[in-house]
Amino acid sequence: MRLPNLLASKNGRLTAFFLLYLTEGIPLGFAATAVATRLRRLDVGPAEIGAFVGSFYLPWAFKWAFGPLVDVFSSDRWGRRRGWILGTQVMMALTLLSTVMLDLPQQLGLFTMILLVHNTFGAMQDVAIDALACSTLQESERGLANGMMFGGAMIGSMLGGSGVLFLSGVTGFQPTFFFVAGCILAVTAFVVLPMKEAPGPARVAVVGSKLAQAGREMRVFAVDAFRSFLGSPGAFGGLLFALLPAGAMCLGLALQSNLAVELGMDDDQVAALGVWSSILNAGFCVLGGYLSDKFGRRRTLFVYLALMSLPVFYLMNELSRFGWIMPVAANAENRPVVPAALVTAFWVATLAYSVVQGLMYGTRSAIMMDVTNPAVAATQFTAYMALMNLAISYSATWQGIAIEAWGYPTTMLVDGIFGLACLLVLPWLKRSQDAVALDPGQPGSATGFVDALGPRRAQRLATGLGLLCLAWVPSTIWSEIFGAGKPIVGTLFTVIFIASALFLLAGRAVLGDAGGHTVRLGVWVAPLLILLHARYYLNAIASWLPSGIDAASFVAGAQNAMMGVAVLAGVLLLRLGAQPWKQMEAGAS
Repeated sequence: MRLPNLLASKNGRLTAFFLLYLTEGIPLGFAATAVATRLRRLDVGPAEIGAFVGSFYLPWAFKWAFGPLVDVFSSDRWGRRRGWILGTQVMMALTLLSTVMLDLPQQLGLFTMILLVHNTFGAMQDVAIDALACSTLQESERGLANGMMFGGAMIGSMLGGSGVLFLSGVTGFQPTFFFVAGCILAVTAFVVLPMKEAPGPARVAVVGSKLAQAGREMRVFAVDAFRSFLGSPGAFGGLLFALLPAGAMCLGLALQSNLAVELGMDDDQVAALGVWSSILNAGFCVLGGYLSDKFGRRRTLFVYLALMSLPVFYLMNELSRFGWIMPVAANAENRPVVPAALVTAFWVATLAYSVVQGLMYGTRSAIMMDVTNPAVAATQFTAYMALMNLAISYSATWQGIAIEAWGYPTTMLVDGIFGLACLLVLPWLKRSQDAVALDPGQPGSATGFVDALGPRRAQRLATGLGLLCLAWVPSTIWSEIFGAGKPIVGTLFTVIFIASALFLLAGRAVLGDAGGHTVRLGVWVAPLLILLHARYYLNAIASWLPSGIDAASFVAGAQNAMMGVAVLAGVLLLRLGAQPWKQMEAGAS
């Protein structure tokens, strides 16, 4: 029996993209819910679990970098997008199956690394699926298709999280890895393999190697995306909005699964809570988008984001009232009895949070489309989504650290207040009425809309990042003043270093030779900024050195070198802040 080509009809396309997004949601739910719950039962601490969940989202924060590779390195025989989807889905299944024999929690580090690779293939798959959707879906069906796609991702997350927890009660936890891999391969076999992707437009002749072509496309991407981000108040506000947490986030991350285990819920109960949460989330996502169309996106989004803190504050109050402050190990002696009223409060808070998060989710995506430059929508919107995943990653990381340092109520208080910061950016999220159209015929131009303030925004952003890089030196020297919050400050500076590295790379692409030695040196400093993350592993690295090398001297020297990198980056960024940035103006090529 020949399987149908789902891309050949409207209903087939809707079904295909629903199922393709299902395969994106399954591994995310598996890690954030099922694996996080399992690790807590094995008495892994909240900080380690938070770092695990945070690292799982990192590839999605940088998925924009895969775009030129997917476009250039493709096969007409297998399908320009279909070939990538086939390959990445197979690799997702293989990497997942390679973890079956690992011993948790003893091999958590190796397990995290393998799942990080697994999710990198997942992020690459997402880029290929979105590209296939852009080239395949008819304009009249894109709205419904996007709703189906997000719904598929949510149901996939439910299958990977709650479904695995239900199944583990019957089969044990390790066999569920075969279930997750099987779900992915089933979509590969019954949806992707029978697909017949329509031939794309004739390829532009590649000058030189394909790798060189990919490099040129990356440069064009950097210029277009940079000018689109800073070209109008709405787009720049979208950049800040994407980097901030979208409301209070703790009840949607590892804190929830940690508490579920500590409050005595078994896997079936955690799974049931996940099912109801996913159903509410998906349904109210549709409702939230409908209301935003009717009453205005900024107005409704303001209400949704503000409401997200209420369930968090409610549960914070209940935890304080019952004295459940610090994490309690599952096998701790004299473990306190969990009040039934506290478990009920946990259910109420989690379900209420799912409602308001669903209202927010669809509306947030819509408002980001509103401020996106239509001419570079694929790159700009993908980058916004990537930055939102970065916000999820650092939120999961700092919350895991904060739970062990401050306890649950204080962590939830900080999260609830910090989550409201994005409300300050909402008034900016509209397209400027004074925007100027750029010449679409200019190669490398961010065709769309920019205003006259683009150069000033670039200057201010460069200056701000430069000062923050320089601030890392005194914060390192006097780090003890941060007390238990020291790791959280470290996470904040990691985000600053990543943003600074991307700015330096983009500055070289945008300014070109006009940037002089500053941008040329910045290209070399950017990867060193990324490598500053190694500051967390200096003692481990020192333990690998030959016996003749003093470990303490090595660590001290490495720390001094790292501070030198931060100072050099800060100086370069301040110099970029003094550049005129004429290339950001309308009509500049």
